[in-house]
Amino acid sequence: MEHAPASLPSAGKLWLVGAGPGDPELLTLRAARLLASADLVVHDGLVGAGVLALIPSHVERISVAKQRSRHTMRQDRINALIVREAQAGKQVVRLKGGDPFIFGRGGEELEAAREAGVACEVVPGITAAAGCAAQAGLPLTHRADASAVSFVAGQCKDLTDQDWSGLAGHGRTLVIYMGLATASAIADKLIADGVSPGLPVAVVERGTTAEARVLRTLLTDLGDLVARERVQSPALIVVGKVAARADALDCLGGPAAAASLKDISCDY
Repeated sequence: MEHAPASLPSAGKLWLVGAGPGDPELLTLRAARLLASADLVVHDGLVGAGVLALIPSHVERISVAKQRSRHTMRQDRINALIVREAQAGKQVVRLKGGDPFIFGRGGEELEAAREAGVACEVVPGITAAAGCAAQAGLPLTHRADASAVSFVAGQCKDLTDQDWSGLAGHGRTLVIYMGLATASAIADKLIADGVSPGLPVAVVERGTTAEARVLRTLLTDLGDLVARERVQSPALIVVGKVAARADALDCLGGPAAAASLKDISCDY
């Protein structure tokens, strides 16, 4: 009597998945399917609670949340963790806020997987700049105002040594991730590099969530605005004429959100 051959264990695999800017309804269909079928989800702190709630209870979760100057797990250890678990035969979802390749260190994790011979796929997500600005009614490009957009990280080393003169101003929009702690220095640096102190600025706090706020002011007031309004992370800073467009007044979906807008007359 012949016996059927024993089934081989399925090969492990790693997916780098973008969770979007916070609202679970902005998660892609593919990302949702992967969360439902994963053996392990390794997630960042910026992944929204609504997205995490979609993970079935039997799926193992590991949080590797990062905060300014304090990391639950260093990046090299995260790389080692996801590679090791995939090599053990698990279907591993590395779940990252926004898009994995926009300030998400997804490129480093992909390289680590490739070097270890681990199969890896990238599942794009809506990056915070696009998702949060759109929901707030702030068009990052506009035929009358901006034909170019730049994304920068506000926590870069040697911030004062960089030339930001070409990032904001006429015809351009600048979106700054992770810039709350350095908001005053960013404003000072932009002004020193020739950007008008009167350029409109918007701060989008907790975009796409029920706690979203949009605060608007001028570049020269950016640091003071962040301090007096006690803006909390995650938040984006949008610098450019698009920040002054009236659309932003009407797109947050409720009187409480509309009342939180601090609108200052802009002279540009």
